[in-house]
Amino acid sequence: MSSATGPASPSSAQQREQELIRWLQAHDSLLLGFSGGVDSAYLACVAIEAVGPDRFLAVIGRSASYPAEQWQAARDVAARAGISVLEIDTHEMDDPRYVANPANRCYFCKSELWLVLERVRAERGMATIIDGTNADDLADHRPGKKAAVEQRVRSPLAELGFTKRDIRERSRARGIPTWSQPSSPCLSSRLPYGTPVTVTRLSTIERAERALRALGVTGNLRVRHHGDTARVEMDLAQLEHWQGTAREAELCDAVREAGFANVVLDPRGFRSGSLNVLAGVVADRGDSAPLSGS
Repeated sequence: MSSATGPASPSSAQQREQELIRWLQAHDSLLLGFSGGVDSAYLACVAIEAVGPDRFLAVIGRSASYPAEQWQAARDVAARAGISVLEIDTHEMDDPRYVANPANRCYFCKSELWLVLERVRAERGMATIIDGTNADDLADHRPGKKAAVEQRVRSPLAELGFTKRDIRERSRARGIPTWSQPSSPCLSSRLPYGTPVTVTRLSTIERAERALRALGVTGNLRVRHHGDTARVEMDLAQLEHWQGTAREAELCDAVREAGFANVVLDPRGFRSGSLNVLAGVVADRGDSAPLSGS
């Protein structure tokens, strides 16, 4: 325990950050798959500081499954930190294996992303592709990780043991605005496995979630697509605020106006990866996993 007058001991997250800086500096140049989420935003801000703009490039892959709000968050973080960003289109929607939405859908999406980024890396003569996978992700159902391994994508946050809590702590210390941002995986994650991924379905989900945010829903939010029915998951504190109140009808109307005929507020609240549980891909942990997950 540090003395009252002496300097405080660095936290484990601070120590990991110093290790991360050394890891980044040990590579000639770095190309980051940049989504603008909590993890990639933190990694981008540390990387630009560690190696400078001549050795670092952030690349955003744009497609119908990438929420517009996430794109705006990525652009805002990049502008704030002076990060150069390249935007490219990815074409996972042209792959019938992805569109079929099997349990390993993310593998086909990430395969497309990393193949596109590999072309950028080769054209620009850069050394290493990195992503924002963290240590917590390694224990989850992440079929996209297999694609990263196949394409030799490195995950420094995971390799150095950064948890989501670590990343939020260091992001807050650095003043990165995404430190408290809820996780926002791709829109396809709201579709039950086996339901084909279409632009229409993704657009309906995006409109519904945007409408709920506009009403004032905060924290974790998912509009799960079950045909004509939307199953809305939100943090339990938010659920208590909306459910059974005069504004519940307003919330349901907003989701219907987005394109759903029926709306159900899930009484269990937000559950990370609840569609994985529904499909039997993972066991139900019985928690709401605040500020994390898919």
